[in-house]
Amino acid sequence: MSALAGEAPGATRGRRLRVAVLGCSGSIGTQTLDVCRRHADRLEVVALSVHGSTDALVAAAREFGAAHACVTDEGHARDAILDELPEGCELTRGDGALADLVALDDVDCVVNALVGVAGMRAGWRALGAGKVLAYANKESIIVAGDILMPLARPGRLIPVDSEHSAIFQCLAGAPTHDVHRIWLTCSGGPFHGMTRAQLAQVTSADALAHPTWLMGAKITIDSATLMNKGFELLEAHHLFAVGIDDIRVLVQRQSRIHSMVEFADGSTLAQLGPSDMRIPIQYALSYPDRWETPCERIDWCHEQPITFGEADEETFGCLALAREAGRVGGTMPCVLNAANEVANAAFRRGACTFLDIERIVSVAIEAHEAQRVRDLDQLEEVDLWARDVARRALVDVVS
Repeated sequence: MSALAGEAPGATRGRRLRVAVLGCSGSIGTQTLDVCRRHADRLEVVALSVHGSTDALVAAAREFGAAHACVTDEGHARDAILDELPEGCELTRGDGALADLVALDDVDCVVNALVGVAGMRAGWRALGAGKVLAYANKESIIVAGDILMPLARPGRLIPVDSEHSAIFQCLAGAPTHDVHRIWLTCSGGPFHGMTRAQLAQVTSADALAHPTWLMGAKITIDSATLMNKGFELLEAHHLFAVGIDDIRVLVQRQSRIHSMVEFADGSTLAQLGPSDMRIPIQYALSYPDRWETPCERIDWCHEQPITFGEADEETFGCLALAREAGRVGGTMPCVLNAANEVANAAFRRGACTFLDIERIVSVAIEAHEAQRVRDLDQLEEVDLWARDVARRALVDVVS
């Protein structure tokens, strides 16, 4: 059976599941709050965090009556709007306070909807405290999977990404040693079928026009470069204990099949459904139960044909870089993630081209000698080093 499988506490034991939502103002965070709103009889929002979106924090805290709120950006930690938090709501500030928030006694489940490596220490604290970690912060597993996964007790680490939720569901009750291959599906993004010459001309606005999913800006750019799919490949490697080369990326343009698992006997199980992130979010909160759908159902009799294709790792080199970083292992995925965050942000503000993202990440990877992962402090040092290398590479590629 999958090492992640097991019974989760909370709502399944006859009381409401007490939920902390980290990054409650972002795409996953707001959709999580919508699920909590729809299932107020089963879910209780007790803690919320934002980086700097204090207006959204106050609005959510007032709506749900949250007992705890955290602002991690010191520049917004004393915004006047925070005086309007509901009476009795405890306000804390800074990254350290965020890590303490997830370990509170009145939190059963932590939804980690933070973007980037910022969510790594909070995820570590949540697992160490025995909380259910429903996470969309894939960078935590990519960078620190070697030290996070041993902390994951059965039923306490539930993936929120649609692809990994799909794999998790397909593996329910199945021994992982019977897995032959994971088929990680991919929409192909807005530039599917383009050549590198065409990619050299695309803009940030072009890349933000994802054909299927509504996501934050950073992840949408990662989806356009296919780096996001590379991250998901590394994530699946850690979560489901399968080899890097036993995971194939399958282009499925309609985004109806969210991923598949092929077993040793030739059988393949797939999870299908609407392209709505509230479904995997809700499943992470309801597991092992299933609640009424939060979105419109699909009438499969009237669906358009579903197509399949292979991801082009030569044209979209970020996917190939991620696969290679996974093969090397150790601290190399940390470098991959940090350099990509720098390059992704530079592209969004118009400081480099689309293809420069791949070039900048490649420079950082080539400059790094991978080490065995020891602890979070080491990873944070490697992260800072890689960002510095990426910033210098950015100057070189645009000069």
